[in-house]
Amino acid sequence: QVQLVESGGGSVQSGGSLRLSCAASGYRYSSYSMGWFRQAPGKEREGVATIDSDGRTNYADSVKGRFTISQDFTKNTLYLQMNSLKPEDTAMYYCAVEPTERYGLGDPLSLESYTFWGQGTQVTVSS
Repeated sequence: QVQLVESGGGSVQSGGSLRLSCAASGYRYSSYSMGWFRQAPGKEREGVATIDSDGRTNYADSVKGRFTISQDFTKNTLYLQMNSLKPEDTAMYYCAVEPTERYGLGDPLSLESYTFWGQGTQVTVSS
């Protein structure tokens, strides 16, 4: 069964950096999309960044130029490097994966496009 385990969250000051990791196991998809999503208190979950099995990436406008998504195929791990963090980046960050070989994918930054989710890791940015 698909398992996604996030780590790397924490508390940092504004302008700081964090790197999130998502260890994936229990599946072997030749074609997929993986992504990072976040949910702040009282707000809806939103897409942050995604990457597919061909390395194509998508970013939310709010994080472009500050966040970088990457993947290590040998470790089955997804990363999110977050630089120049702002208080508005404070949220629970979730990893998600969706196989795309059979049905493709809708909007890669839409949470409705993903079936499998991790439990999340908290990121808190103080001003």
